[in-house]
Amino acid sequence: MEEFMERLKQTVTVGLVGGSDLGKILEQLGGQNALKKFDYVFSENGLVSHKNGELIFQENICRFVGEEKLQKFINFCLKYLSELWLPFKRGTFIETRSGLLNIAPPGRSCTQAERDQFEKYDQEHKIREKFIQKLKENFPEYNLVYSIGGQISFDVFPEGWDKRFCLTQVQADGFEKIYFFGDKTFKGGNDYEIANDPRTVSFTVTSPENTIQIASELLTIS
Repeated sequence: MEEFMERLKQTVTVGLVGGSDLGKILEQLGGQNALKKFDYVFSENGLVSHKNGELIFQENICRFVGEEKLQKFINFCLKYLSELWLPFKRGTFIETRSGLLNIAPPGRSCTQAERDQFEKYDQEHKIREKFIQKLKENFPEYNLVYSIGGQISFDVFPEGWDKRFCLTQVQADGFEKIYFFGDKTFKGGNDYEIANDPRTVSFTVTSPENTIQIASELLTIS
């Protein structure tokens, strides 16, 4: 995949957008040098944005929502989690990032094996879907969006702060055609909004190999 991305960057401008914070994205991609592998890196859906390795934009959900409303929301989540029975619970159930809250019912500090276990449990019992429904019922006036992503968690952010947020910065640099590749393009997935935005030409992918195949055919890269 890394070799393909190097060839891809020689042909087109390449950007990465993810809901995780920059530290986690860089960890997944092999360290700080990952910033140089992409022309753009949009962490936290673009609320923290880098171009050519340099920070160009940053927004903060705490400042935007306000402390009083944020604490009311977090307190509700903690109470709900305290009454939720799961096969296991670990630690770090709510993580505040610059652009969103990440809520993980089993806790983000669980092992990979436990992540796999919870993912299967969640598919059967709809833990995250039910949690999100309760939040929608109790905080309709907050104008928040809930997006299930990864194996164990879901993101919460103000309306418009999903992955579409990064498109404004890309368009400002004059790009007229934007291709997007993502795996969670279904409704409720964290790729859904950007995949269905009229500013993008989007492709649903199932693996790195599938991404390489589609991109190679699309851009005639060998």
